[in-house]
Amino acid sequence: MAYASHRQGSINLQELPKFRDGLSYLYLEHGRLEQQDQAVAFYTQEGVISIPAAALGVLLLGPGTSVTHAAIRQLANNGCSVFWVGEEMVRFYASGMGETRSSAHLMRQVQAWADPQAHLEVVKRMYRMRFPEGLPPDLTLEQIRGREGVRVRDTYARWSRETGVPWKGRNYNRGNWAEADPINRALSAGAACLYGLCHAAIVSAGYSPALGFIHTGKQLSFVYDIADLYKAETLIPTAFQVVAESEHGVERRVRYALRDQLKRVKLLERVVDDLHRLFDGLEIPDPYAADPAAPGELWDPGGNLQGGVMYGLDTEDET
Repeated sequence: MAYASHRQGSINLQELPKFRDGLSYLYLEHGRLEQQDQAVAFYTQEGVISIPAAALGVLLLGPGTSVTHAAIRQLANNGCSVFWVGEEMVRFYASGMGETRSSAHLMRQVQAWADPQAHLEVVKRMYRMRFPEGLPPDLTLEQIRGREGVRVRDTYARWSRETGVPWKGRNYNRGNWAEADPINRALSAGAACLYGLCHAAIVSAGYSPALGFIHTGKQLSFVYDIADLYKAETLIPTAFQVVAESEHGVERRVRYALRDQLKRVKLLERVVDDLHRLFDGLEIPDPYAADPAAPGELWDPGGNLQGGVMYGLDTEDET
């Protein structure tokens, strides 16, 4: 991960890691971002870092950062997305308009979500990603979910044995946080961090956080779907290890520990790549297959689609 802060005075933008499709990103904290000619500059206690806005796809602003209106305008003109995030991206607060303003990935997600067969295939792909050993291809969705339940229970039991932290099940009351045991508080605090990183990745890649495939009905349904791919690998062991060290201040300590682990395993890059893998090669009926230049169909509240032309309808004009 490339980043700059009051602890680091210079960076090499040529060494920025790339997301798939060439999307590069930069994380900044503890400084002020201003316009500088046709680029932007980041001012810290140790000096000034010039950042060519056109070289970035995503700029993540962490704690202690401020930014001028002119800098935001310059970034937007160069198609750079700007996210406001927590320390090391473990929280997602807000985002600006992104890169090419293309909705291609969102449209792909919507098409997969709306088509029953494609929707089911995405769900199965998500479950397969959780099993390194793979799954038999002939399993039904109910059988897959049964295996997933066993996998999750075994993961909790394993880390309870290895750390000596008692495990009585996932249980906490939002209305009475202190009532929960330390491991449940650690898991909840860590989950919020994992959700923040997954949220940032989903938005940066051009997908919707609301259109979930396993989880539905919430503004962050797809965030929950994606975060579940990595909980057994990252969140659960970290939470148990933190509580095993001490039961005091587990919320703050698990956030720091998980932040360091997510950075170490480069989870942000992995999430974006996995997002694309979910939708690659899906067989989805293409309404524009016959004529890619056609404007499509006219929506009808009765559920019927009518053919039309964008400027001057084939159907009778409304007056």
